[in-house]
Amino acid sequence: MRFMMLVKHAENSGPPPKELMEAMAKLSEEAVKAGTMVASGGLAPTAVSTRVRLSRGQVAAIDGPFTEAKEVVGGYAVFELKSKKEAIEGALRFMELHRKHWPGWEGETEIRQIFGPEDFPPQR
Repeated sequence: MRFMMLVKHAENSGPPPKELMEAMAKLSEEAVKAGTMVASGGLAPTAVSTRVRLSRGQVAAIDGPFTEAKEVVGGYAVFELKSKKEAIEGALRFMELHRKHWPGWEGETEIRQIFGPEDFPPQR
């Protein structure tokens, strides 16, 4: 089963502490060696982002920053795992690193299963 984990936090949390980055690098290295991590990365701030929106039949590109952004997706990881339980356990370990190395930081990791063509029966 494939899962995407989305890390959400306040827009202006600041840069993560060096100790957290080192701990996350170690956790990522272990997941890559185990063959469970497919991809991961941190995301640029909304100030340098663009949204492409379809609204009322019109498509428009809007450059950031986005004033309504109180919480943003700051990073992601894609895993190939045996179960949702395994995904939850991994997210708990990841958030524990934040608790330990970045006191006062608040955020969440959202776990979403990724569906592929095999998850949808053929249309008749």
